[in-house]
Amino acid sequence: MTAPSHADRAGSFNAAAAQYAANRPSYPPTLFDAIEELSGRPLTGARVIDIGAGTGIATTLLRRRGAEVLAVEPGDGMATQFRRAHPDIPIVRGNGNNLPLATASADFLTYAQAWHWTDPAHSVPEALRVLRPGGALALWWNTTPLDIAWHAAQAQRIERRFGLHPAVEQNGSGARAILGDPTGKLDFIRRKVRWSRRVPVDTHLANIGSHSIFLVHGTEASTAFLAEERQLLLNAFPDGIIEETYDVDLLVATTP
Repeated sequence: MTAPSHADRAGSFNAAAAQYAANRPSYPPTLFDAIEELSGRPLTGARVIDIGAGTGIATTLLRRRGAEVLAVEPGDGMATQFRRAHPDIPIVRGNGNNLPLATASADFLTYAQAWHWTDPAHSVPEALRVLRPGGALALWWNTTPLDIAWHAAQAQRIERRFGLHPAVEQNGSGARAILGDPTGKLDFIRRKVRWSRRVPVDTHLANIGSHSIFLVHGTEASTAFLAEERQLLLNAFPDGIIEETYDVDLLVATTP
């Protein structure tokens, strides 16, 4: 099988938007505390543009912090799911490489699980254009900590079958973002925020199955792997409940 392209993986979520919305993890309140601390300004009352908003997981949390939020999403399926679930939050179509936004119009630009789908040669200058002076660019990813034995074992099984575990693959996204600034104008501060959630085995499997590496390999291959994985997890967690642990890799940079 030919390796899926970056564009194929980026577009794969649109057919699985409902699965994504129902099963993907959220983010802890401490993440948004850290964003405010590192940016030096509150989210309450701020003009926040959430780019690559997907189904709105981060967007809704930003709004609950009191921000005035606009979502930007390129995908048909994801945008449809967003509108269905959040009809009161404005959303426009676009992506980080060419933002449909006015110059100096945002206090924050946020990218939750989305910056790695952009081309920094375009997305960095666009971020600098859209942010107001003193505005903040905040990028973050839920990543899988490999110091937890069952997470590490599962990551190895996924890598043997499909390639890197998607949430493990994103462990390096923060470093790549720092190194990928072609302008040299962004001075990122990095913070790791650990949190966890307890979910049924089937929710966990639906979560990992909603990642692009599974979606692009087709239903047959993914279904077979997830069935095997379900049995292994039930052997390890007989009550059928799993504690998923995440390290949120957060990067924040403020504009001059």
